[in-house]
Amino acid sequence: MRRSMVTPLLLAFIGALGLGTGAAASDEAPGWRARLQAQRERPAAVPSWATPGTHRVEVRHDGLTRHALVHLPPGFRSGVSTAVVLAFHGGAGDAAYMADDARYGLISLADRGNFVIVFPSGYSRFPRGKLATWNAGDCCGDARDRQVDDVGFVRALLHQLGQHIPITPQRTFAMGMSNGAMMSYRLACEMSDAFRAIAAVAGTEALPRCQPTQPLGILHIHARDDTHVRFDGGAGPDAFRDASKVMDFVSVPTTISRWVMRQHCTPTARRTLEVPGAYCESHTGCEGGVEVRLCVTASGGHAWPGSPGKRLGRKPAPSQALSANAQAWAFFQAQSQATLPR
Repeated sequence: MRRSMVTPLLLAFIGALGLGTGAAASDEAPGWRARLQAQRERPAAVPSWATPGTHRVEVRHDGLTRHALVHLPPGFRSGVSTAVVLAFHGGAGDAAYMADDARYGLISLADRGNFVIVFPSGYSRFPRGKLATWNAGDCCGDARDRQVDDVGFVRALLHQLGQHIPITPQRTFAMGMSNGAMMSYRLACEMSDAFRAIAAVAGTEALPRCQPTQPLGILHIHARDDTHVRFDGGAGPDAFRDASKVMDFVSVPTTISRWVMRQHCTPTARRTLEVPGAYCESHTGCEGGVEVRLCVTASGGHAWPGSPGKRLGRKPAPSQALSANAQAWAFFQAQSQATLPR
């Protein structure tokens, strides 16, 4: 098959699975296919941890060779403690897609905030790691069906990074889109000892049981008109062609109420932001000084709010009422300041 045919097939598969990356996709931005292909094919190398930039790292876990992209900001100094954010791509994406700054802007955010950002890649049965998914519990795809140990992979990745970067749970965070948001929730449930807060965008909790051992901050961002992971629960009309690859999604209100109860937060939410097309509300008084916050956009569909450009096909443009990046980083900084005995 000619290489030029790979991208159209990839985009068709993303549309079929329905849990695609959700970022803005601008046909007016030339070269994005080439950028993605170049990042995917970049050879693995031993990273120079004193050198700012984006490095590929490999982790051998559970019989699989996994990888992640690690971006060190210009202000990074070897041996100096720094915040670390793990960013999980959506279903049928990969690390390179999530790291594409023209789509998500996360590398620029890390450079401005002077923190390390890590883009792990999910499980894929393809040699180049494309069309990857996360085993977030009841979702999604091959990672779930093959019971891939993604939690173990993340723990092994953090251990390997910790050999080069001083990492503390108080300043370690997870964020994700769609299936990646669900993976972030799984980490909150099963690796709360390693993270201080998560930010989930367009993906709800997908575990039948959740028993965190430490309180941690929860930020959830969701569009009211999401036609993949419905705000009020269930899989929307754009979520799949093969229903067996996803699940009957838990609603956003149920996900939030579960975390409010688990962490004994104030039951009544306080409105903290209200702008045209969006609002945020917070539950405070939680154990350990953490917070459970929900931000809702009126439009934008299954996308990353604040990302630029248009999306493929007839999908609505991402909401510009608020920025998921700005909300997440501000939330992470606030949660890291709260006192929590560990």
